[in-house]
Amino acid sequence: MTALADPTRRRIVETLARGALSSGDIARRFDISASAISQHLKTLRAAGLVRARPAAQRRIYELDPRGFDEMSAWIGGIRRFWAARLDALEGEIEKEQGR
Repeated sequence: MTALADPTRRRIVETLARGALSSGDIARRFDISASAISQHLKTLRAAGLVRARPAAQRRIYELDPRGFDEMSAWIGGIRRFWAARLDALEGEIEKEQGR
């Protein structure tokens, strides 16, 4: 998922994993501009990894479990793909060693 390719976005996700925060609270934790944080949050929202809810004049950001459920399902498919192939390889290696 390209949204998590950027280290700043990964840190934002890790930060939000500890609890919901306003965009200003998130920005204060980074050494980049608030507008840059806003762009990162926009990317994460578009990817379905975070969601925002209004709270008076602020937006509160939190992780969106649905996005991570989708990612987890995708990763599970990749794991099953490799598990089957690695099991087959292990079987072939054991056959070779048994000769």
